Amino acid sequence: MIVALAGGVGGAKLAVGLAAVLPPEQLTIVVNTGDDFEHMGFTICPDLDTVMYTLAHANNTKTGWGRAGEGWRFMQEMRRLGGPDWFQLGDRDLAVHVLRREALARGQALSQVTRDLCGRFGIRHTIVPMSDTPVRTRVKTAAGELAFQDYFVRLRCAPRVSGFRFAGARTARVPPALARVMRGRVDAVVLCPSNPYVSIAPIAGVPAIGAWLRQRKFPVIAVSPIIGGAAVKGPAAKMMRELGVKPDALSVARHYGAAVDCWVIDEQDDALGGAIERLGKRVVIARTLMKNRRLSTALARRVVRAARQKKSE
Repeated sequence: MIVALAGGVGGAKLAVGLAAVLPPEQLTIVVNTGDDFEHMGFTICPDLDTVMYTLAHANNTKTGWGRAGEGWRFMQEMRRLGGPDWFQLGDRDLAVHVLRREALARGQALSQVTRDLCGRFGIRHTIVPMSDTPVRTRVKTAAGELAFQDYFVRLRCAPRVSGFRFAGARTARVPPALARVMRGRVDAVVLCPSNPYVSIAPIAGVPAIGAWLRQRKFPVIAVSPIIGGAAVKGPAAKMMRELGVKPDALSVARHYGAAVDCWVIDEQDDALGGAIERLGKRVVIARTLMKNRRLSTALARRVVRAARQKKSE
């Protein structure tokens, strides 16, 4: 069993590769829900939906978010009527939000709703939210504390970041399916190339998950989200600079410290491999830029191989 912690586009790309090389019973994908928010009466789950759409081959590869073949008549009419249009909800995407809202209103847990939606998309691998209760990422900035989507979408990551808070994390309730996996045999945990601060940190910030990771008897393999000093997508590199950290793979390795046993870094960052090894980490050099599913699968094979080798040491 491999457990992958994922958030956003980078997480979804590696998750689809892992799903291509591992059977459903050997992979559980735990997805960040700190980005979730309530908007126009809907509970929007951006990372869950990105991972779900990607595994279902239904994602929009051009934007990196949303559905393929999307239409925008709903948003056009919303704009015409003077409603909120800063967060884009496509016509096909909207159907998912409606079904999720109805299920949550009936008292279903988010993990159950996610399982049902994944089934409707024909996904056989397990995708589970990090918590069945709301955890909301709050970004501390020079403009004050902001809800994550206000910072990320409405303000386009413009405010200078000074820190983060995960509201609701202390009382977060791990979904039953994830609790069962955590009690069972886990051979490795994979940290997907997701933002360390707002994708992986919220997951590890759930007390039960954090304690499980600290007391682990399995290796943790991480893929650096920084390639050649830049994030492939998203504000990770900008956040690092504003927090006084050089945006490179070595800094990411230092950030995680003892939480990671083996690092997979890009070929562009080969020169940093020695410094990461001096931190006591095993280093694997690979092509980590996943431009298509073939490259996602190739990287996933390297990650799984590294996990098995580390497990056997």
